[in-house]
Amino acid sequence: MRTSEKPTGRVPVNAERQTSAGTLSGPASRKLPVPPRERKPALAALAVLLILGGALATTLLVMRSGDRVSAIAISQQVGAGQPFTAAMLQEVQIADTGIGYVAWSQRARVTENFARVTLIPGTLLTRDMVVSASRELGPGKAQVGLALKPGQTPGTLERGDRVQVVHVPSRGAGGDRESRVLAQSALVHQIGTPGRTGANGLVTIIVDSSISPEIVAYASTGEIALAELPGAR
Repeated sequence: MRTSEKPTGRVPVNAERQTSAGTLSGPASRKLPVPPRERKPALAALAVLLILGGALATTLLVMRSGDRVSAIAISQQVGAGQPFTAAMLQEVQIADTGIGYVAWSQRARVTENFARVTLIPGTLLTRDMVVSASRELGPGKAQVGLALKPGQTPGTLERGDRVQVVHVPSRGAGGDRESRVLAQSALVHQIGTPGRTGANGLVTIIVDSSISPEIVAYASTGEIALAELPGAR
């Protein structure tokens, strides 16, 4: 007689694991809620406008950079209140950026005017730098020429600088021998060339006409010295 095999009722371990893995119902099987994304159309539109504006500005600069115009540049230092001369001006080619530079074609009119402020070489001339009248060369002013020896003037002195005019008494002079300032801020109008007599050079300064006779008198005896004022241009 054949004995029939009865099922034991046991489930294979692998099958049990597969069933458990496929039917997870615990907290691990639940997904965390994702908050909805906030859409900001205003910021997006602003970003697009900024990109387009930058591209347009770049294109405009590139297009304008090819347009060259003739302008006036300063080739020599010009002091505030001094007249322009043709030797002070030179032609340069610059990009047309819309800034009010004085055109080279206006150079003749520029020489009829004066500098509003001290201009150094390389400066591109604008309309705001030019004035039709000068207080330095107007009424109440005088031009005084000085023949100075070594030690009476700085070696770096240039046209347009500001200087103190100092009375330096000679050793043999009687009375008060202390130095004193005759002009606090005189404009250097012209720089000459050294002479054959050993003088360091000729310097023309502009001072108040009330003090010019005294400066001329002391200059004739070699009792005048100039002190440069770099920060007073």
